[in-house]
Amino acid sequence: MAINATRQDENTKMTKKSVTLFRLLKYLLSYKWLIVGVLLTMAVTVAITLINPLIIERAINVHIANKDAKSLISLVSLGIILNIVMILLVKLRMYLMALMSNDVLVKIRVELYEHIQTLGLKFFDSRPAGKIIARVIGDVNSLKGVLSDVVTTLFPQLATLIAVLVIMLVKNWILTIASLITFPLLAFGLFYIQNKCRELWHIHRKKDSNMSGFIHEDIAGIRVIQSFAAEDETNKTLEEMNQENWQTFKDAVRINDAFGPVIEFCSGFATIFLYYAGIKIVGAEAAPVGTIMAFVTYACMVWDPVSQLGNLYNQFVRNIAGAERIFEILDTKPEVFNNPDAVDIPEIKGEVEFKNVTFSYDDTKGVLSDVSFKVKPGETIALVGPTGAGKSTIANLISRFYDVQKGQVLIDGYDLQKVTIESLRSQMGVMTQDNFLFTGTIKDNIAYGKLNATDKEIEEAAKAVHAHEFITKMEKGYDTELSERGAGLSAGEKQLLAFARTMVSMPKILILDEATSSIDTKTEMLVQDGIAALLKGRTSFVIAHRLSTIKNADRIFVVDKGGIAECGSHDELMAKKGQYYELYTAQLQ
Repeated sequence: MAINATRQDENTKMTKKSVTLFRLLKYLLSYKWLIVGVLLTMAVTVAITLINPLIIERAINVHIANKDAKSLISLVSLGIILNIVMILLVKLRMYLMALMSNDVLVKIRVELYEHIQTLGLKFFDSRPAGKIIARVIGDVNSLKGVLSDVVTTLFPQLATLIAVLVIMLVKNWILTIASLITFPLLAFGLFYIQNKCRELWHIHRKKDSNMSGFIHEDIAGIRVIQSFAAEDETNKTLEEMNQENWQTFKDAVRINDAFGPVIEFCSGFATIFLYYAGIKIVGAEAAPVGTIMAFVTYACMVWDPVSQLGNLYNQFVRNIAGAERIFEILDTKPEVFNNPDAVDIPEIKGEVEFKNVTFSYDDTKGVLSDVSFKVKPGETIALVGPTGAGKSTIANLISRFYDVQKGQVLIDGYDLQKVTIESLRSQMGVMTQDNFLFTGTIKDNIAYGKLNATDKEIEEAAKAVHAHEFITKMEKGYDTELSERGAGLSAGEKQLLAFARTMVSMPKILILDEATSSIDTKTEMLVQDGIAALLKGRTSFVIAHRLSTIKNADRIFVVDKGGIAECGSHDELMAKKGQYYELYTAQLQ
């Protein structure tokens, strides 16, 4: 069932976090001046942070001890001004990072979307649409915190931590060691937690993606669900998936929340030991009250960054899984692509040739085996045969939606693997039984076949396939707005609009794959007349199960068992009384 397909976890791989992070940070390199501004504000704020304990120390040890109120007020005023400046610079830094991170997210999403469109049909056949949407929307959104927090939190906190440790060591190495006595325990705890946490967040991402895929598929197939009264079944499945998603989230958060207690325990114990060392080991003469207070402040400035870095790491581990999933798709190579030496195919005349073509979708079960044939320009070829015989595969190979494993597919003598995909497909028209319509006007949908088509060309294409009549009966005619997938139109009307979309491109080679399956017999006769007039002199391949619709084809290929079992005109094949004869008479009966 499709339900099981959406519930199956994606086979994603985890890479080193540092590799993923550095790859992510490369996107910031194009914002050099903004980064310079962020680093300057960061340097000033860190410097002010480091000065604050020194102000406290001097205030207690010098001005308060000497009862120098005037100097104390001046020192406190200086501290207030410095901290106001620090607050303003922190706000500025966060604003600059918000600009950069949002721009980078847009850039990554566009890059991901553009790359997905270059991937072959095999990629989409193996993934539900909802899971792909989850990558483009959810996973990209999860990167915002990683990008901004790394610069606004990670760098300044690391800089503060290093600078504080240097100052503490210079002032008193014994008190410094006392402040850091629990660091080994902290390091061990964090190492264990982060490994477990990353694994759990990765699992949660997969479950989240499964649910997105399931919901998207169910909404797309709501007519089938309601037709079979399967609402309770799908509700139950969603509830189970939601429970799995919630459970993996709780498991990850439970480990995630262990960061705080570990840090609090270590910092509390270290602070107690710092007071003990200051009083019993160093003594009041070497460490007066002001110095002890400065060290306590510095110790807090050590543990506060550690705590924030722990929280940041939590978020990082949680969201870096999204980056891994994004880069996995970006690293997926298109199976069909332009070779370095590919050339634009000139204007197509229409000769199509298969030379010993062998093809398989999964490299195990063969679909075509050593198939050879040649089609002259302007010929109409009908492809018939049992389901799964390879009729649509032949059409897909001509359009180069897939590349052959062996042999060659040639158009006008050009090997399709040596020409650019754009120059090939721009001269072809493909019409399938999936009459997908986009949200927009009828005019926009027809013009999708030729983006610069004039109103006259759009109308002529609609007239050719007899769509003009029902379009003009609508209140706004060609400007009528269609909802998603053309809801509100009959199956035949949607089919005719899709036909007009193909016709307006005036293709040199036309492929009709069950293109008239949703049109009634009367309308189909009108459409056939329009097609015959419009496609005169063009090479066309027609796949149809209703054999009565392809009687006038120049040649009919009976595709079976991975090859062309029979070939000839309708009359010739009927006279042979072979497979075509059996198929045709069976349909008549």
